[in-house]
Amino acid sequence: MRLARLAAPLALLVLAACASKDGLNDPPPELGDFRMGHNVVVGETARQVPPTRSATAEEWEAVLTEEIGKRLGRHQGAGLYHIGVSVDAYALAIPGVPVVLKPRSVLVLSVTVWDNATRSKINVEPGQLTVFENLGLTGESIVGSGITQSREQQMQNLATAASRTIERWLTEHKDWFSSDPALREAARAEAAVVQPRQGPTPGN
Repeated sequence: MRLARLAAPLALLVLAACASKDGLNDPPPELGDFRMGHNVVVGETARQVPPTRSATAEEWEAVLTEEIGKRLGRHQGAGLYHIGVSVDAYALAIPGVPVVLKPRSVLVLSVTVWDNATRSKINVEPGQLTVFENLGLTGESIVGSGITQSREQQMQNLATAASRTIERWLTEHKDWFSSDPALREAARAEAAVVQPRQGPTPGN
């Protein structure tokens, strides 16, 4: 009963913190000539990692498309680029025993960038990003979002964090969008190389 009384105010605190910490009102980071065209999210590839609440492919596609669009849509460069996102796996924390068991929600995505001008993929290997819900600034870090948040709130929290993570990943590769042709081509040539996969250790 005591936990039930705590859940409502903690959930409101989380929503307020997310609204003030999403950074959408701040100037976007420098991304050269990046301007987002199509924003395509595929949710049917999602694999559940138990224990988890369930979510449909359509629900992931809707919430991620909206959040990615809001964040990346702030960039107004001279080029046009398309973002492809596949939901690889997710876990939406279920109610657990506070302190002893407070599972954290997580989302794993694969991200690909396409250049509209060349009609080609920039990164031959998708960037794989792992996103955890951000509960560090609230009381939810004590009891876990499985108790204090609904499934929809958990998905929204993860989608907001995912859009921020994707933007941060793009800034790590901002030379892909450089106005300097030599720098841009060198960065893209590196991204077009398939990296060798680590094989089994000889003798094992």
